[in-house]
Amino acid sequence: MARATGSLLTADLSACCSPITGTVLDIAAAERLAAVLKALGEPTRLRLVSLIAAHHGAEACVCELTEPVGLSQPTVSHHLKVLVDAGLIEREQRGKWAYYRLVPGVLDTLANILTRHG
Repeated sequence: MARATGSLLTADLSACCSPITGTVLDIAAAERLAAVLKALGEPTRLRLVSLIAAHHGAEACVCELTEPVGLSQPTVSHHLKVLVDAGLIEREQRGKWAYYRLVPGVLDTLANILTRHG
């Protein structure tokens, strides 16, 4: 039985493994992306992003979001806070109502990252 040496192992790896030619996420970027994907990984939150994006100007009042998802206003507000904390949407208080809008370009940026690294 032949003994593996360091150079033989290196030669074996280069024969079977393709080189990395694209960009690789660094640790901080991977953690940020994971937080965004975790926020979007919950079906209600994904629907809320979709609903906000579908509204004129990609902006909606929380009062417009409760009925379509079939949840109470406090529950919807909790989900929206998670999306705000993940950097996907922004919140603006207008009188007694909170309005939410997509962060400009956030979905395009996410799609580009996933396409480049997927």
